Amino acid sequence: MRIASAVAAACLGLLVMILALDVNLMSLTNLIGIQVLKGCAWAVDLRASASSSSEIHASPVSCDRSHATYDLCTVDGPALLDPATATISSLERTSPPRAPVKIRPYTRKRDRSALSGVREVTIASSPPPNATCGATQAAPALVFSAGGYTGNFFHEFSDGLVPLFITVESIFPDRDVTLAVVDCRDWWLRRYADVLSHFSRRPVINLDRQKETLCFPSITVGLIKHGPMTIDPKLLPHPKSLRDFASFLDGVYGGGGAAAPLPSAAAGGRPRLVLVSRPRSAGRAFLNLGELEALAERIGFEVRRFAPNRGTRLAESCRLVRGSHAMVGVHGAAMTHAVFLRPGSVLLQVVPVGTTWLSEAYFGRPAREMGLEYVEYRIGANESSLAEEYGADSVVLRDPRAVVGGEWKNMRLYLKTQNVRLDLGRFRASLERAYVKAKAFMETGESS
Repeated sequence: MRIASAVAAACLGLLVMILALDVNLMSLTNLIGIQVLKGCAWAVDLRASASSSSEIHASPVSCDRSHATYDLCTVDGPALLDPATATISSLERTSPPRAPVKIRPYTRKRDRSALSGVREVTIASSPPPNATCGATQAAPALVFSAGGYTGNFFHEFSDGLVPLFITVESIFPDRDVTLAVVDCRDWWLRRYADVLSHFSRRPVINLDRQKETLCFPSITVGLIKHGPMTIDPKLLPHPKSLRDFASFLDGVYGGGGAAAPLPSAAAGGRPRLVLVSRPRSAGRAFLNLGELEALAERIGFEVRRFAPNRGTRLAESCRLVRGSHAMVGVHGAAMTHAVFLRPGSVLLQVVPVGTTWLSEAYFGRPAREMGLEYVEYRIGANESSLAEEYGADSVVLRDPRAVVGGEWKNMRLYLKTQNVRLDLGRFRASLERAYVKAKAFMETGESS
């Protein structure tokens, strides 16, 4: 370091001479050689590095809290993570000392119900006393929660996997990152092991089971979300869309001929329809499922019933859905399986009373973003089981907005206690429309 300081002092004298004598820089370069100037630059850089490695630094911790649904914090520099206390500490001292910041790394930051199941992470701008690294990791860490509404298939994607895709594409496009997860249930880790391994080539760290402290070259806490089940290409450094996310999933589950053999129009095959069913106890179930299946068969579909649950392997779901030409179901979490449909396939969503905006935001718009042919059927009052309890002319069926009154808890009436008995004569037109599109897709491989 003394050598570096001496060379830096000599270079400083040289620069003073240049300024005092108004020497032309190019002429000076020709006289003393470019390597001398490079050596000066190296010496100055080395001296700066020596200064920056002293004990006091500007804070490396920064947090962006400007977004409606998520916060994102970063420790830009060596950091220690203590899983026992969910505390992240910068290993560089800052001046003046700053108060620790807290974050719940889940993408519904204003939803108290969701956040009740999310562990709070503390981020300190200076190291704790006697800080030691139990294990040192070579790649930066991305810390996020698999809590909140995990357990609901739609939210596992909309609040979890899609934001994870956005974050990795935005910050870690080379996939050289360690995923460190709080609120990490074993079943969730098993279910999405294949997906997580495609986000990062490094093993996932379950912080709920981690015992020793960990050190990383830097740590990012939180995930980036663009909205419910959506990706805005304009907000990524290298534009990606929800269709790219679906393609990513195809690379995880659908590659290598994993899709079920497709019916062939040339061989007299019929378009394959996935008929999504729900248990009556969950609400929004088809009350005349058998009659609906028979109608679909008469119209010309080959029908496959699909009643997924938490134990259903995603590889099997992908195989079924990707090997089909259309999918139909009542608005609900299982319709998230539309991410496995090939572009040009058909999604027919049955919309119960009181769920119009949800159906559009959660599945209608995403379906179009993924390049699907989207068909929507809004049931009439007489097709809702609520008509039997309240009457078809009740305000419950005529004006759901007034009944809900902006209170999510009031949506339970429409989401949990309502089932659907389709008027098959009325529904037939929508099903036939879906059939025409599915048939065209089967014959040409393209939407029409």
